[in-house]
Amino acid sequence: MRIDDFLSRVDPSLHIRCGSIFYSGRCAFTQPSDIYILGLNPGGDPVPHADETIGHDIEAIRNQDRECWSAYQDEFWGRKPGTYGIMQPRVLYLLERIGRDPRQVPASNVVFVRTRRGSDLGQEKSNLLRLCWPFHEAVIQRLGVRHILCFGGPAGLWVRERLGANESIGQFQERNRRGWTSEAHRSADGLSVITLTHPSIAKWDAVETDPTELVLSVLGRSRPSTA
Repeated sequence: MRIDDFLSRVDPSLHIRCGSIFYSGRCAFTQPSDIYILGLNPGGDPVPHADETIGHDIEAIRNQDRECWSAYQDEFWGRKPGTYGIMQPRVLYLLERIGRDPRQVPASNVVFVRTRRGSDLGQEKSNLLRLCWPFHEAVIQRLGVRHILCFGGPAGLWVRERLGANESIGQFQERNRRGWTSEAHRSADGLSVITLTHPSIAKWDAVETDPTELVLSVLGRSRPSTA
């Protein structure tokens, strides 16, 4: 697979917007992968990051600045890469438990445009989803993706709607007082969407709130017959 096969699907009107597409490098997007990771959209204040445009992110990938790379493992988010706050360590924890190299798993966001909070997408969100989805559709089809791991309910809902993943195939409820739930659904053609509690607020690396068993149970399911 060629990275340009995916980049050609990014609407040119997005290039000037603050945001990013790639949370893993060329290695992950140019070889088969049964898993695709999707958050909702890049977080942070767009003002101080104004020069970090989607177009700049595209050029970085085209220029091979990021070959075998993962934002969760290698990007500097204020301290030693892979250790920032709670997000990076929790994502790395889950990937290690399911036996995946973060540099080999394609990762992105449903919407490429940066906002402080997902709710700040506001009335623009439907149009942005429409503009960004062709890229994700190409990744899923051309890399042979069978399972999409979504961080948080809004990302999972949007992906499920796009794929028609309505059949419930599993869930994990946190064993604590709040009892938040991670869920898995399957589409008619066998794609699974695993909607996990967001790692920025759910402690994946604690026994009571670790959704790994749900992920492993879905990954272990047999693919439906195509006969």
